[in-house]
Amino acid sequence: MTNSHAAREIDTSRPHSARMYDYYLGGKDHFDVDTKAAETVAATYPGIFTCAREIRSFMHRATRVLAREYGVRQWLDIGTGIPTEPNLHQVAQSVAPEARVVYADNDPLVLKYAERLMRNTPEGRTAYVQGDFTNPEAILGSPELARTLDLNRPVALSLNAILHFVPDDWDPYGIVSRLLDALPSGSALAVSHCTGDFAPELWEKLVGIYAAAGTRAQVRSQQEVARFFKGLDLLEPGVSLTHRWRPDDPQGSGPELTDAEVSAWAGVGIKP
Repeated sequence: MTNSHAAREIDTSRPHSARMYDYYLGGKDHFDVDTKAAETVAATYPGIFTCAREIRSFMHRATRVLAREYGVRQWLDIGTGIPTEPNLHQVAQSVAPEARVVYADNDPLVLKYAERLMRNTPEGRTAYVQGDFTNPEAILGSPELARTLDLNRPVALSLNAILHFVPDDWDPYGIVSRLLDALPSGSALAVSHCTGDFAPELWEKLVGIYAAAGTRAQVRSQQEVARFFKGLDLLEPGVSLTHRWRPDDPQGSGPELTDAEVSAWAGVGIKP
């Protein structure tokens, strides 16, 4: 990480979605205001802890699949969030030590802890970009990305638990398209996204809780999530619930989870 980023002051007067997510995952990098907001969510939807955990587990599996089965060696992870081990680069480099990862996030707290994201294998490289998903050109044009990734070779675009914080009037489909346009054939898109398909009234309340905390959110249906993969070759099993996307234990001997408890779609597509 370079010193070119001047960290903005961390706002502890209002909750932040990344710090709330850290709370759901059992992390320690959040403040009282985040804890209170997260507990309000949990009181309405106790499954939020399962939802967050399964989203994280999907990211691990999708990363391994892309590295092992598709030879991907480069990742652009936008909406990184607060580091929680194993991070994406640790998963990728456990398969391919030479893997390179660029993380991007707009939360100054993530920048504060970004040195955790810089600890990689001797063969690999990681970098951090202080950037916003809604300004993809700035991320793609950043010096950190140029020094770390070769955009002439396949790159996996990782968008985990970020698109449900991008409402339609911010043009999420157009932004994803612009990001993918900058990546060559053989690149990939991995998405996880909360949904109200199984408990619409509950998720309407949750969106309201986030809005009251100053964070806009929009859950999407399976068909709406599938739209992000337009023009890509979807990997099996397509857009499925996170815990059903190529589970490590396909026999299902782990705890039985309900669809409403998980409430998050996920998918991986390859650019032809």
